[in-house]
Amino acid sequence: MFFQNQILGMKWINTLVGKLLMLIGLNDKSIIYGILKFFIYDTIKIFILLSVLIFFISYIQSYFPPEKTKKILEKFKGIKINILAALLGTLTPFCSCSSIPLFIGFTSAGIPIGATFSFLISSPLVDLGSLVLLTSIFGIKIAIAYVVVGLILAVIGGIIIEKSNMENQIEEFIRKAPNVDIEIKNPSIKERLLFAREKVVDTVKNVAPYIFIGVFIGAIIHNVIPSVFIEKILGSEKWYSVPIATIVGVPIYADIFGTVPIAESLFNKGAGLGTVLSFMMGVTAISFPSMIMLRKAVKPKLLTLFFVIVTMGILFIGYIFNIFGYMLI
Repeated sequence: MFFQNQILGMKWINTLVGKLLMLIGLNDKSIIYGILKFFIYDTIKIFILLSVLIFFISYIQSYFPPEKTKKILEKFKGIKINILAALLGTLTPFCSCSSIPLFIGFTSAGIPIGATFSFLISSPLVDLGSLVLLTSIFGIKIAIAYVVVGLILAVIGGIIIEKSNMENQIEEFIRKAPNVDIEIKNPSIKERLLFAREKVVDTVKNVAPYIFIGVFIGAIIHNVIPSVFIEKILGSEKWYSVPIATIVGVPIYADIFGTVPIAESLFNKGAGLGTVLSFMMGVTAISFPSMIMLRKAVKPKLLTLFFVIVTMGILFIGYIFNIFGYMLI
């Protein structure tokens, strides 16, 4: 609990922020105090976790450039390649839009279509960032369960798409792209560290607006919207809460770091666990911007199948967590 609350959750920052706000004269019972405390604390915590995780994950990524990943995947067949592709997806950046270029590269390199979609599904859902950040808020049991079901969804989704024989639904410019083997470099430790540092700077610049927006929305939900209202609409006993949360998440473009503050506030206000996880999955996996980018690589029939598979998987996962999630809390 100390590790979860003080190391990952950084509750000491929350306490410090509260004391500083009272020092400047804010009443700790006021709404303004609550909003500012939530916003400042969550923003600081998320940026610290984001920077550390991006650096760590990017350093690992330096060992798995697309060319090397392609060579690894080529050695496997059947369900093994789907599992490996889903696991490799955990080492990529935190949003689906950043994973789509890699998806295109793998497809043009001749990697089976099912494996590339397993990668595309798992990449935004179950990266190492989601595991650490969810642990800091919901606990290790829920975080691990979320990652496991996300990987299962990625593997099953990839297998279904593979069995659907939709290779002809990949855009022609990708299918006919020349398959060129590029010599794999072996960077030094210093070059890997520089690469990781650059990824931190680039990622923070790209996701900062979404983090600020997400934390601000979370602060408003946490301090302004009554718990009774949230429970009435998104309580775990409401059968329609999961579809509503999933649909609401689709128009939003953000990554795990931008959605977790909203999910945290909804959960603390009485929303079902499966409901908030469905919202997070809807935002990260099937947002409109992601679908628009993916449409450039695949034709409407395959895009629709992908959307239906992932959406049905999210709904199923949401209902399972709403029914049995109390066992993990």
